[in-house]
Amino acid sequence: MLYIRTDMNRIIATGHMMRCLSIADAAKMRGEDTTFLLADDQAADLLTKRGYRYKILHTKWNEMEAELPVLLQYIKEWSIRAILIDSYQVTQEYLKRLSEAVKTFYIDDLNAFVYPVSGLICYASYWEKFHYPARYKNTKLYLGLQYAPLRKEFCGCKKKLIKPLVKNLLLMSGGSDPYDILSKVLKKLEKSAFETIQVICGVYNTKYDALRKTYQSHKNICIQKATDHVDVCMKQADLAISAGGTTLYELCAVGTPTISYSFADNQLDNVKTFQRQGMIDYAGDARWDDVASRIVRLVEAQTVDAKMRAKRSENMQKLVDGKGAGRIAGQLMNCLMEDVEN
Repeated sequence: MLYIRTDMNRIIATGHMMRCLSIADAAKMRGEDTTFLLADDQAADLLTKRGYRYKILHTKWNEMEAELPVLLQYIKEWSIRAILIDSYQVTQEYLKRLSEAVKTFYIDDLNAFVYPVSGLICYASYWEKFHYPARYKNTKLYLGLQYAPLRKEFCGCKKKLIKPLVKNLLLMSGGSDPYDILSKVLKKLEKSAFETIQVICGVYNTKYDALRKTYQSHKNICIQKATDHVDVCMKQADLAISAGGTTLYELCAVGTPTISYSFADNQLDNVKTFQRQGMIDYAGDARWDDVASRIVRLVEAQTVDAKMRAKRSENMQKLVDGKGAGRIAGQLMNCLMEDVEN
């Protein structure tokens, strides 16, 4: 049994939970069940829908040290041997205490401090800047885009067919849209220039109903909320617009040319690295830039430049093969097997 400690809510949205679900799905395909450990019940419906067990700790998601007595008791009662932790709320003391009781694996992309864990995972495109090998001598390291934990639908995707003109546009904002970017971009776009505009709102997007009402008469605009088939939308799109985060790796896997933007500090390294590599155009930070206007200008530029889109698509698919969740699940299961054999 694998155990994963993570959360989702309106503040942190769904990113941590979704990548952990990808790892759990990969483990299930290898015959290993997973139980999720949650601070509260906000992810309960999703986990039930996906067929996973969970245990609610009845603690505060942003005060993780306070949950230690409860969590350590469960570790003892259930004979837990290893836990995968995915939360920005961890502290050094929290991980130290857990690591004294169980093997701990942590997904990092911030390098907030030296993590006292058994295994450290960083699949971020900018992982090399953190100099992990020099700083972690007794920790197993799983580094690079080969460990990007994507859903099985993004594994081994076919080469993307690049069309002469962009006719199918995809707009996404992640689990939430705190700066109303979807609405702002739609207002500025020349909507009649596209055959279809797919808009995917996250589960915590508060403007979903308003968007649906505003564009209900536009036959070429389809607005969905938290679709289970985002991979299909990505593959159908000629060009995508997305906030920074795991979604960018998914778009790389399917080879869809993309324009990114950010609205949180933890997205900045990701979007800027892709920009520096000439892989994904970056339209700026929604917190203080006129991102919508920049996105529209970039859309216009990419629409007519099929050669550039084709080159970027090829490089994106070379970068991400979509097998990262399976690699992580395999390493966690190897850890469990080592404990049994010892």
